[in-house]
Amino acid sequence: MKLGELVEILGGTLVQGSTDTDLVGVNAAPLAGQSELAFAEGAASLAEAQATNAGAIVLRAISSDLPQNIAIVETVQPRLWFARAAKLLRPVPPSEGVHPGATIGNHVEFGKDVTIGPGAVVCEYASIGDGTRIEAGAVIGEGVRIGEQCRIYPHATLYAGITVGNRVVVHAGAVLGADGFGYVRDNATGAYTQFPQQGTLVIEDDVEIGANSTIDRGALAETRIRRGTKIDNLIHVGHNCDIGEDVILVALTGISGSSTVGKGAVIAGQVGIGDHAHVGPGVILGGQAGVLSGKTVTNQGLKPGTVLWGTPARPLKQVLREQVVVARLAKASRKSKEPESADRTSDQD
Repeated sequence: MKLGELVEILGGTLVQGSTDTDLVGVNAAPLAGQSELAFAEGAASLAEAQATNAGAIVLRAISSDLPQNIAIVETVQPRLWFARAAKLLRPVPPSEGVHPGATIGNHVEFGKDVTIGPGAVVCEYASIGDGTRIEAGAVIGEGVRIGEQCRIYPHATLYAGITVGNRVVVHAGAVLGADGFGYVRDNATGAYTQFPQQGTLVIEDDVEIGANSTIDRGALAETRIRRGTKIDNLIHVGHNCDIGEDVILVALTGISGSSTVGKGAVIAGQVGIGDHAHVGPGVILGGQAGVLSGKTVTNQGLKPGTVLWGTPARPLKQVLREQVVVARLAKASRKSKEPESADRTSDQD
């Protein structure tokens, strides 16, 4: 792809070099070759860029120390420009059709250029959109609808009746649409009976779901993951949850049933969110934070970018002040007991 084409699509300003520079991929500045794009964002990466063999480099502002033979693009967010360029430069795998080793049910609808890998199972009445790839061993349940340009990696399982939008990526081992963990207890005997789990799951466009993550279907209604949300590996989202647009869920986070997460929230690793809890738009929950069942956490009254931490989740600065106070109280308590111990020792003598 020509560098000029990338600039036309992604914006930025070509301040040095030719629009005809051919690029086939991206790489780190120290490793990049003549046909690759690199980026520089800070002092360290600028220093690396001075010795790079890359054909082009994207950065925030040109440096006089950079070699004159490298094409240079200036942009406000070079890392973002680089990431978007990487997607455009990544070769699209050719369509391979339906592998002879795949199992295809009755009344399945395929769009154009669909790939179904060996050992994959597509159950009856499923619908697969244009350009979507179902990799080896994946299972697509009855009546599942998958949009265009999706990629379902090996051994992912999509339960019956769920809906997946366009350009969705589901990594290996993920399970979408399993029954939620909902049971009713008989007070007389203590036995549990499953509450009906007959709702559905909707994954909107441009969502990515990490390896071995699980998202349960709704009980009577739906679970919904909204546009652009990115879900890391080993995440669990319970039934009836509504996860807003452009949310980030980091590894080992668990969200209990009937909870909501607002648009643009960032949920760090090992966060636990109880049932019927609500996390507001733009909230940032630090690692291992906890939101108790039924509680609502928002940014109201806080500066943008405030990190909430601890259980129950509250502003990090507040948690640190509390820890200082507790440490001082503990120290004062130890000191108050020291004379008493000394007196007892003296009496025994």
